Amino acid sequence: MAKNFYRPTRMCVACRDKHTQENLLRLRCIDGELSAFSGVGRSFYFCKVCLDDEKKIAKALMRQCRSGKKDELMSKLKEIVINE
Repeated sequence: MAKNFYRPTRMCVACRDKHTQENLLRLRCIDGELSAFSGVGRSFYFCKVCLDDEKKIAKALMRQCRSGKKDELMSKLKEIVINE
């Protein structure tokens, strides 16, 4: 008999769809600065589909980081995605 393994689901902050945690990119903002999640503090998720939609991502990042620095947030996100 096969066991059913629990896979945590989380919501993408851009499209609001639920995905398994392994299919999402986990980030966090500290004082308006975007960074990869380091295991401490609050975080949020983006699905891999939304990462291709720059307009949707920019709006969600500005909302999550409470910042109007769209260009800085987008450049930092690109840096994080490349390093992951």
